[in-house]
Amino acid sequence: MPTPTFLAELSDRLIYSAIAVYALAMLTYACQAARRSPAVAHDVRQMEHVAAGAHTGRNASSPPRTVVDRATTEGAATQRLERIAAALTMLAFVLHLAGVLTRGLAAGRAPWGNMYEFTAAATLAATAAYLAFLRRQPVRDLGVWILALVTLCLGLAVTVLYTPAGDLVPALNSYWLVIHVAAAIIAGGVFTVGAAATGLYLLRRRADARDTSGQATRGYAGRLPAGATLERVAHTAHLFAFPVWTFAVLAGAIWAEDSWGRYWGWDPKETWAFITWVLYAAYLHAQSTAGWRGRKAAWLALAGYAAFLFNFVGVNLFITGLHSYAGV
Repeated sequence: MPTPTFLAELSDRLIYSAIAVYALAMLTYACQAARRSPAVAHDVRQMEHVAAGAHTGRNASSPPRTVVDRATTEGAATQRLERIAAALTMLAFVLHLAGVLTRGLAAGRAPWGNMYEFTAAATLAATAAYLAFLRRQPVRDLGVWILALVTLCLGLAVTVLYTPAGDLVPALNSYWLVIHVAAAIIAGGVFTVGAAATGLYLLRRRADARDTSGQATRGYAGRLPAGATLERVAHTAHLFAFPVWTFAVLAGAIWAEDSWGRYWGWDPKETWAFITWVLYAAYLHAQSTAGWRGRKAAWLALAGYAAFLFNFVGVNLFITGLHSYAGV
């Protein structure tokens, strides 16, 4: 039977291994993006537009044969890099998952009782959300940004936030730790995918606004999917994550009543959780409001993600409140 000390050391090594593989996957995605020229990416978007028109029954002219041939050649040239990057991401995810699980076994509890463990679990959720979207949506261009964030956060976790495996502080020793924090972790992971897609959507939209000739946009923006595609991915991610975050806020209120005898007390973490909820609710409402769709709604989504990050980092490290124990 492995000892807790052995499991804790194994968890640390697995997390370090995951960081290394995540970095390799990120570089592979970057190489893939660099190989794809703006002109070819423009051709691919043309083909996506035609396919979308056929799917919805709209009339759309077929792209020229040269467009099809060039896009096919580009696909063959980058498909290998795409498979390698996806395989490395999956390997890193497996190592990461094993590291989180062994951490939980070493501590004998849910593995998200402090900032180090929450960071490891939240970045795992972000990777899982990206892999899930990768199966159904054209989100390969998000890979380099999501994996860069995951690698950076895990690097900070093991160097700055690291805490040895141990018992929980009494206030966290509750089954609500599993329910409330797990929901926040899942929502945060999917919000990360939504934020990456939203940021690239704004970049793509800005480039398209400058390009009035209909030709391929130069620079990195020209290598991105169509703005409508990125907006759809972002909206789908937020539609999934928002109810989960709502549940996390409600579960936190119930836990607060059980622990402190009140459902809501405007503690800093409660306040910023509510601010995050309001911003994402405003984003989803803006998506259905004329004059707010597109750029304005996208900025609301990014503001929501910024509030989510501040709730985790700023509130835990710089603001004193009833949740201050979460920072150790």
